[in-house]
Amino acid sequence: MNLKEIERVVGMIQSHIFKNSNAYATGMLKSHFRGSGLQFREHQVYVPGDDVRFIDWKLSARSSNIYVKTFEEERNVEIVVFLDLSQTLFYGYKDVSKLQALVEIIGLLYLLAGETHDTIRVIIWADKTINLPPKKGREGLTLFISMLEKLEVIDEHGKVNVGKSNFSNSLPELNKVAQIKSFLARRKEVIYLGDMSLVEDKEIWNKLLDKKHMHCFRIYSPVDKNSNLPFLFKTKSPVSGKSIVTDLKSNEEQAMFVKERFKEIGVHERYLEKFVRDLV
Repeated sequence: MNLKEIERVVGMIQSHIFKNSNAYATGMLKSHFRGSGLQFREHQVYVPGDDVRFIDWKLSARSSNIYVKTFEEERNVEIVVFLDLSQTLFYGYKDVSKLQALVEIIGLLYLLAGETHDTIRVIIWADKTINLPPKKGREGLTLFISMLEKLEVIDEHGKVNVGKSNFSNSLPELNKVAQIKSFLARRKEVIYLGDMSLVEDKEIWNKLLDKKHMHCFRIYSPVDKNSNLPFLFKTKSPVSGKSIVTDLKSNEEQAMFVKERFKEIGVHERYLEKFVRDLV
């Protein structure tokens, strides 16, 4: 895919994203992600309940009122997005794969960051870790689409290559968790995107979800949660040697984690809008 073709695909994705989202999404992102620094805004008259640490004693001494300093949080946040690629992302619902939904969600983040003056750093987990530099707007989206094309997970038309059967994600789970922790330690806003099909140790992920700046989104298709499908397992009795068929059909699947910062989004839903709503 040459640069001109990438630009065409980016324009197509951008048009699709804005068609399927709304101004509400932009406002939500602006109000949700805030920097940790404080910038002085103005003085206000003290009222019971205000933080006494912010009383301006010098100004108060020169007047008949007690004044407190008010602050606003600085912006220009770097949002770190981990895209956990897996073979199971290549299927979905009604021609919308789980991977396509995730590509559009990341595209939305890039475009919204262009409006809020934040930056998006995308880290792709595949057979190795691919760390894209912080970008925003169309520049970031172009870089992201170009990398997906190099990985051959999308074709020259920007469509998910659902026939890619030799895809593998062999990164150790502990390495992934360590990478997330390194950014959380720097107080970065971290977003995990994937279907979590490669998660083995739920306990370490459960601890991650207690972190203030961690946001975990599991993408799923209706098939992933269809409890009406039969799952038959054939084996032999260790005693009699006779064949045994066991119905492994379970009850309706519960959420993997019962945590405030863990959300699940279906490809059959308005996933772009739901993603931004669930950031709160």
